[in-house]
Amino acid sequence: MKLVGLSGNLAGWKTNVVVHKVLTAAKAVDKDIKTELVDLRDYEVEFVNGSPLAYYNDDTWDVVNKITSADLLVIGTPIYQASISGALKNVLDHLPVDALKGKVTGMVATAGSHNHFLVPEYQLKPILSYLKGIVPATSVYIQDDAFDDVNEIVDENVSERIQKFAEELVSLQKSISEKK
Repeated sequence: MKLVGLSGNLAGWKTNVVVHKVLTAAKAVDKDIKTELVDLRDYEVEFVNGSPLAYYNDDTWDVVNKITSADLLVIGTPIYQASISGALKNVLDHLPVDALKGKVTGMVATAGSHNHFLVPEYQLKPILSYLKGIVPATSVYIQDDAFDDVNEIVDENVSERIQKFAEELVSLQKSISEKK
């Protein structure tokens, strides 16, 4: 089973740290899971202009293929201006309508305050559902004060929520895969 974590930001490290922690926690749940972190900073994903995917650069093609070939996903976004990141939205716009069909697709978000905790639920979840992703009941929302000065998670409650989130992702995907 392949779990791809998508860190949907181009600046800062908190979202990357959280997605990486989820991948590590999932690997602890099932040592046979293969994980890959796709950090959008490492790719030059072209802006969607309505052309078929074949007309975009290799990085765009590569990111889309990593997402569509995964068995399950964790999508991470910082919250900017009460919204998901533009970089993440752009990647999601490249995906075909059924790209996430049959895939558990978990959400994590980082933000400066508690004011935006519903952004993943009201903005990201509908997009993932439209792409036919199976969105678990649990997601992880983390405020900046859960991190120290070097972007390590210092809040034990957050670490516990990440562990439970990873367990739910793996369990749900295994249950779905067994029924196929």
